[in-house]
Amino acid sequence: MYIPFNELPPHARLWIYQANRPLTDAEQDKIKPTLQRFAEEWSSHGTGLQASAELLHNQFLVLANNETAAAASGCSIDKSVNFVRELEQQLQVSFFDRTQLAFLKEGEVELISVQELKKKVSAGEISENTLYFDTLVNNYGELQEAWPRPAGNSWLSRYF
Repeated sequence: MYIPFNELPPHARLWIYQANRPLTDAEQDKIKPTLQRFAEEWSSHGTGLQASAELLHNQFLVLANNETAAAASGCSIDKSVNFVRELEQQLQVSFFDRTQLAFLKEGEVELISVQELKKKVSAGEISENTLYFDTLVNNYGELQEAWPRPAGNSWLSRYF
């Protein structure tokens, strides 16, 4: 069962996939109906999930499920991963590249490789107050309250 993204309860579980490039308006328009259809059909052991899907900041695909209505099983999570992989092929984009970190700089998403991070911190280009899109956020309430969050308030704090 589809639920609009902005109507998710704070405890709804999230899976955030970061694209390796911004999605164009045309690409977003093309896949938005596909996202809603996936959320409508997403199920766990035959039980429909209370699910949603959204594109944020032109670069993040977020799948969500209200776990109190029905929990996502391993099989249903596998279905979602396969769905995201199909989108990758369709859009010629990667949603599984974990070597890039996303920061909000001057109103734009900026990707920085993990290898560049120490250098950027040393140069003062990234500080503990630089806003970071932490893809480890796992519920809707946290996404609404603190996303992006200061890098110093994430797993990146060890770099400061």
